[in-house]
Amino acid sequence: MAMSGGKDDGSPMMEMNTTPLIDVMLVLLIMFIITIPVATHAIPIDLPAATPPTPEQQIDPVKNKLILTQGNEILWNGAPTTQGQLVSLLAQTRTMTPEPELQFQPEEFASYELADQVLKVIKISGVSKFGFVQNELYANFGKAGG
Repeated sequence: MAMSGGKDDGSPMMEMNTTPLIDVMLVLLIMFIITIPVATHAIPIDLPAATPPTPEQQIDPVKNKLILTQGNEILWNGAPTTQGQLVSLLAQTRTMTPEPELQFQPEEFASYELADQVLKVIKISGVSKFGFVQNELYANFGKAGG
């Protein structure tokens, strides 16, 4: 590749030097990127108010099972509960040492919307030992013959 540095006779180069223009463009691009406001996507969530659990809702110190039924019912270790009571139960489990495991098991035709709401409550509660159980029941769901 040949590089032109002017003519051999000492006359000035007539092409424009674009390096400073490119530098200015890069600086402007960086300033533009920095000044763009961060796009935030917020979803307003109406969380249920915490209500104390009823006596039949026991907290197991090892593991607790949360089941969502087809009838939009939330079962905590087999006992019906509301989202507000779930908030209180999860807060109580967070104070236990060691923290008990929370097992989440929606039934086959449980409401996706309810599952989404319950998962948001669980996430906000800060439960650290969490798992989905009996997913193998739905391994062939939607496949031919399944």
